[in-house]
Amino acid sequence: MIENHDERIRVMRIIARMNVGGPAVQVSGLMRGFDATKFDHRLVTGYCASDEADYLDTVATDVTATRIKGLGRSISPKADLGAFVQIVREIRTFRPDVIHTHTAKAGVIGRLASILSGHKSIRVHTYHGHLLHGYFGKFKTQLVIAIEKFLAHFTTKLLAVGKKVMDDLLAVGIGKPEKFAVMPPGLALGILLSRADACTELHLDPSKTYCAFIGRITKIKRPDRFLDVVSELNRRDVPIHFIVAGAGDLLDYSKERCAKENLPVTFLGWREDIENVLAASDMVLLTSDNEGTPLSLIQAGMAYLPIVATKVGSVDEIVVDGKTGLLTDLSTDSIVNAVVQLTSDPALRKTMGAAAHDYTMQRYGVERLVRDHQQLYVDLLNDRANS
Repeated sequence: MIENHDERIRVMRIIARMNVGGPAVQVSGLMRGFDATKFDHRLVTGYCASDEADYLDTVATDVTATRIKGLGRSISPKADLGAFVQIVREIRTFRPDVIHTHTAKAGVIGRLASILSGHKSIRVHTYHGHLLHGYFGKFKTQLVIAIEKFLAHFTTKLLAVGKKVMDDLLAVGIGKPEKFAVMPPGLALGILLSRADACTELHLDPSKTYCAFIGRITKIKRPDRFLDVVSELNRRDVPIHFIVAGAGDLLDYSKERCAKENLPVTFLGWREDIENVLAASDMVLLTSDNEGTPLSLIQAGMAYLPIVATKVGSVDEIVVDGKTGLLTDLSTDSIVNAVVQLTSDPALRKTMGAAAHDYTMQRYGVERLVRDHQQLYVDLLNDRANS
């Protein structure tokens, strides 16, 4: 049994930054949902970059956190060392039973701080995706693998948001199968307006068919491929309009190209009301080169929307090809043909959307995520006490 069972289990959750996106949604759900009578739960995070929206400031304003300078996106030896030192202090002060790190940078700094703090904690790390494909050149990728291999030896449990993510990591020698588990995302979707009301809120024309692109406008998401698809659909006179909810370093490029080619795209920027974007849409499109388990697709399914997505990462664990959406290869033609199929068949969109709702609600509810994490921590602490 857990020692000191009359006391709350102390959990320190560390994430590099809470920028709008999947990991922030997951962490916020966990921070809100944990049983406060059984767990003393702390969140440690850094600051977002100037081109990122901070989820804690814009959406999860009810979630409190300890902010640490230097624990953000950018890599700086001096700032990273400062963040490391402060996290060590936080660990020695809070003395957590469990230290759970999320995202790559926090996984490195947080686990090293845990190891060198001298405090014996259970260490858990979640891979919300990985950096093995599409981020770095060969040398940096091999360096990332070496660091992750080393840290896996000192981690009690490794979690992956999807089986494909876990399999990719195991294939390059990161961790052992017995240390890994798949922990699918969990989230709750807010109230959905009627399509007409959502279009009014977003100043959209409800008579049009809308396809949403939701997420960071950055290289790995391939906004250039997305715009190639839009351009080809426009050339074929396919009656569909696109709405983009998100921002990032390629936003200006995307806007400039749309203006130059007169493409049917409306840019909405970062949205706190993602439910309105989904309610106004008829389908969702993802064109990424690499993904973990994208929450935007789970949200789309919960909002009764069919999905067109490239078959990368764990996307095929969210989208059942031919049932809840259409999966494609990375070619523009393949994506275009899938969008055309859904655009031309409203009945198919409705059938797939209903199936997507049932599938995602069953597999990806936030209550399940919280319950699974709480049980995991109890089990790991019991195992340690009994060993």
